[in-house]
Amino acid sequence: MKNQSNSLFRPFFRPSPISLAIACIALVSGCAVGPDYMRPNTALPTQHTEQALDVAAAPEGEVTQKFVAGQDIPAQWWELFHSASLNELIQDSLKNSPNIQAAQAALRAAQENVAAQQGAYFPTLSAQFTPTRQHVASALASPASSNASIYNLHTAQLSISYVPDVFGLNRRQVESLQAQADMQSYQLQAAYLTLTSNLANAAITEASLRAQLAALNDVLTAQQKILEMVQRQFKLGQLGELDMAAQESAVANAQAAIAPVQKQLAQQRDLIKALAGRFPNDSTAAQFELASLQLPGEIPLTLPSTLVDHRPDILAAEAQLQSASAAVGVAIANRLPNITLGVDSYGSAAYTLANLFKSSTTFWNLAGSVVQPIFDGGTLKHKQGAAQAAYEQAEAQYRSTVISAFQNVADALQAIQADALALHAAKNAEMAANKTLVIAQKQLALGDISPSSMLTIEQNYQQAKLALVQTQAMRYADTVALFQALGGGWWNAKA
Repeated sequence: MKNQSNSLFRPFFRPSPISLAIACIALVSGCAVGPDYMRPNTALPTQHTEQALDVAAAPEGEVTQKFVAGQDIPAQWWELFHSASLNELIQDSLKNSPNIQAAQAALRAAQENVAAQQGAYFPTLSAQFTPTRQHVASALASPASSNASIYNLHTAQLSISYVPDVFGLNRRQVESLQAQADMQSYQLQAAYLTLTSNLANAAITEASLRAQLAALNDVLTAQQKILEMVQRQFKLGQLGELDMAAQESAVANAQAAIAPVQKQLAQQRDLIKALAGRFPNDSTAAQFELASLQLPGEIPLTLPSTLVDHRPDILAAEAQLQSASAAVGVAIANRLPNITLGVDSYGSAAYTLANLFKSSTTFWNLAGSVVQPIFDGGTLKHKQGAAQAAYEQAEAQYRSTVISAFQNVADALQAIQADALALHAAKNAEMAANKTLVIAQKQLALGDISPSSMLTIEQNYQQAKLALVQTQAMRYADTVALFQALGGGWWNAKA
């Protein structure tokens, strides 16, 4: 019975080195030191502006915009402008933009860093085979080698090392890196939102410039017709040389006003191509007119309480905060004992390959260490203090980002409301200036008004028409700004 008992329990009293290594892996780790991350308890407003806004009424013939509270933003929010050219431009740009590709690569790099750090959860295992041929002095020749002074030695060994995460050092490092990967993911969404918003604004600006250019050409045509009229009256002796020179100057000024807008339009085209990841000589990019864009009548307005979950910059700031929180745990864990367990070497050594791995050639060595920092001149203590200060900095930056985000939304809402009022004034001014111009043209043909007075009336009409175009374009741009401020609807994108 005694022999049977010894035989039964012998594996537990004489374990193999590999069994011991596996047992070490199964050690129960303690709790991770340091703070467990929690989102800051920031009191959020119940509405975006001081006074609730629901409708931005526009004059007759223009789109009245209505804010639909609680309605979510579609992922492809730019499709609300109902422009096939804009949709195609943005989809093509998302595929070709080097900025998007750089953000995608940064995310992959961050994810690989997480996976690399997660490898520390497992033992490190390495194998080595060392064949050697040695020559020793004859006087020192080993009897085990038939007293030969030249012999071969084959050594095969396996090394296992494991660092149990007793205090959560590795878990906090993984948490920090995962938070940084999350931050890169949100920065990628921010890159998408920035690119799509910039493209939409660039298309709107191009459309506005084309409308302004068309208005200036109309003014030039009108000035040239007036010049022909003044020339006829001059030949009949009804007008003097001064009147003739003033109208010629007006035509020249109208021609001069066109060139700067043409330059802006050409540069705007270059900008659109660059945003799309193309060179300036590319001729495939679509052209945009205000008539090809439709202003959204109903504007989705997500609830204020969801803004912190939708804005990529807020989410990126929060991920940075979580990474800083985990870094505090890393700094604390570095001040605690570091334990290493494992099989330093387990293998076989023989003079011939045929004898390798026989029981008589086996060797092994178990090793373990515990390292506790005792004195380092306060280095680790101050690193922990620095990590805590970095966390407090990240927390303050997070709160600042949240406040800025709400400001962006409020600014965009106020701008859309003001744009509607400005459109009323601009349209009334353009209609009045046009009416005055028509009357003045008739009076000039009858000789009842001087060319100098006519010139002033024309300039007033030109300014009113350009102001109307710019106000119309501003409504589009501020609508884009609101979609951008609300986060752009990326969370509704299909996987």
